[in-house]
Amino acid sequence: MKSAIKVLLAEDHTILRNGIIALLDDEPNIKIVADAKNGHEVLDYLNSGIQTDVVLTDINMPDMNGIELISNLRTNFPDVKICVLTMLDDEKHVNQSLDAGASGYLLKNVNIAEIIFAIKQITLGYKYICTGISLKLLSQINLRINTGSAHLKSDVEVSKREIEILGLIAQGYTNSEIAEKLFTSKRTIEGNRQNLLEKTGTKNTAALVNFVVRNRIID
Repeated sequence: MKSAIKVLLAEDHTILRNGIIALLDDEPNIKIVADAKNGHEVLDYLNSGIQTDVVLTDINMPDMNGIELISNLRTNFPDVKICVLTMLDDEKHVNQSLDAGASGYLLKNVNIAEIIFAIKQITLGYKYICTGISLKLLSQINLRINTGSAHLKSDVEVSKREIEILGLIAQGYTNSEIAEKLFTSKRTIEGNRQNLLEKTGTKNTAALVNFVVRNRIID
């Protein structure tokens, strides 16, 4: 039998921390090994020998905040995956978290199913950004695009049509539905999706959105 994913939770609000623990306790494939009020307590647990696969952490915490904790974990516990769970939905904090070494970014208004899914995805080595953040950031990206093509800092070119398709994918539309909206064929949309993955060297849609966020599309 496959062992449960071990999670260490860092959250300074006691009621919220206990609520997350209670919800995750119902998931047989996840085990909460410890909970902490700040980054220092997380490091104390790990230095004492507690083993964890994932640290699920808030950003705004006293003494040592989430960004500082992520940087410390990347240096001293590189095998531990990190997923942010926060109320902060701005691009600045998303980028800071990902640049520091987080593999996931979730808002606190997500349901428990999405938290569980994110934990499982990052444990497998993928990146995960919750739907709410993805939609907001893609909306901001679309506002920056007027005509022609957009350029990424990585020198990868993404056309306006490809950004349209990415936006619709993030909203949950299927290839057939996107094709209908853009008056083209399903085969064409499948080709565009694959082309985006190949251009950016990403494995799936979540990783693609993460790439776009990290590189910040500019005109």
